[in-house]
Amino acid sequence: MSLPAPARRPTLLFLVTEDWYFVSHRLPLAAAAVAAGYRVVVATRVQDHADAIRETGAELLPLGWRRSGNTPLSQLRALAEVIGVYRELEPDLTHHVALKPVVFGTIAAWRCGVAARINAAAGLGFVFSSTGWRAKLLRPILALALRLMLRGSHQRVIVQNSDDRDTLVARRLATASQVRLIRGAGVNPALYAGRPAASEGPPLVVLVARLLWDKGVGDFAAAAKLLHDRGIVARFVLVGEPDRDNPGAVPESQLRQWQDAGTVEWWGRRDDVPAILGQSAIFCLPTRYGEGIPKSLLEAGAAGVAIVASDAPGCREVIHDGENGVLVPPGDVAALTDALARLLADPPLRRRLRGAAA
Repeated sequence: MSLPAPARRPTLLFLVTEDWYFVSHRLPLAAAAVAAGYRVVVATRVQDHADAIRETGAELLPLGWRRSGNTPLSQLRALAEVIGVYRELEPDLTHHVALKPVVFGTIAAWRCGVAARINAAAGLGFVFSSTGWRAKLLRPILALALRLMLRGSHQRVIVQNSDDRDTLVARRLATASQVRLIRGAGVNPALYAGRPAASEGPPLVVLVARLLWDKGVGDFAAAAKLLHDRGIVARFVLVGEPDRDNPGAVPESQLRQWQDAGTVEWWGRRDDVPAILGQSAIFCLPTRYGEGIPKSLLEAGAAGVAIVASDAPGCREVIHDGENGVLVPPGDVAALTDALARLLADPPLRRRLRGAAA
């Protein structure tokens, strides 16, 4: 008597641009899917985080694409590579994270007959939140693409904030029944417990982010200079690296110029962010575009740091002005400077805000 063949495990394919992003935002989800009996495959560009992904029990499939590849030929090559992955794996369910994987993954799913799709938007970005001419030009093109990509009864769209949900539904890019609101990737509060006393000396004002102009890095530096010129004593610190695959990266030469001028301190990439936040007086995120839910804001809140952030999608999902932080108009350096000056001059207000954030 022959034994029955073991049941085939359903295949869940994650398509993500970068391995570091997957580890930062999706790793527990992969581990949970493996534990639930899925064969999990992560297709992404691999740099430094292969071991962390494989330790969950997931398989890793390196991709050759780069986020900075904008020529038509490079895009066609990347799309062909993704289609080849879908044809080989024949996944039962795909999970596309961020805009490029949503577009390429959906096309590949159509070509290979994969009906069940999860499209996770990390934020609709500047195209839907900016009033500039470039955003207005691109908005109808992107809206049409998303309307085509997000249709179908066997898919769900994950957004991280209510602004993005309302935009997708109001513009008929997705139906209300398709959209699921999941407010960010979350953080482990235990990593931020036992907040140490703020560092002695001048208060620390910190921005932790990919160092992009759209993240408001230039506005942060401009506000720091204005505050120094007013005679306000504080240290302004940038933590992170320029995202060299992003055309909006702040050049390293500019970062060094600010540092040499005494405007800001650039600490580069750091792995001890909870410790840095624990010694900070204020966390600042003056982003100029709509985010999903910025993980950095969740980290700062968990660490009990007073927060100044842009009144933009994603940020205002976390920060309620005057209750657990301060919101300022995106791109308004004067308002950002005044908000930072007010908090630096009022330690009791900082303590009240950080207590509400935590």
